[in-house]
Amino acid sequence: MATFKRFEEIEAWQLARELCKLVYKLSCQGNFAKDFALKNQIRDAAGSSMDNIAEGYERDGTKEFINFLSISKGSAGEVRSQSYRAFDAGYLSKEEFNELFKLANRVGKANHGLMEYLKKCDLKGIKWK
Repeated sequence: MATFKRFEEIEAWQLARELCKLVYKLSCQGNFAKDFALKNQIRDAAGSSMDNIAEGYERDGTKEFINFLSISKGSAGEVRSQSYRAFDAGYLSKEEFNELFKLANRVGKANHGLMEYLKKCDLKGIKWK
């Protein structure tokens, strides 16, 4: 069984960090940078995905951590939805959209997998930290 000593070791957090970097890179280009509402919203969602993993881990409770992972997963879904808006507005190329969408989807799946792992650990009384 895997244990984590720091939230930075968690794959879902690492992926969410990559998502944040990609969102910032793409949203500071061209007309996307001028659409302050969408730019801020997608950046906030990506940051929320990353930050909720860290916050949940630091809370020290399995059920609470799972709740924060669920919020993180939802924020990754929000990035996927906003990716469509950015693409439809012409702010992203098809390749950029695909890269962003796939990474946000990976974050959501990593969160889901970790949630399932933590639920099993909780049921079996296994320490994950």
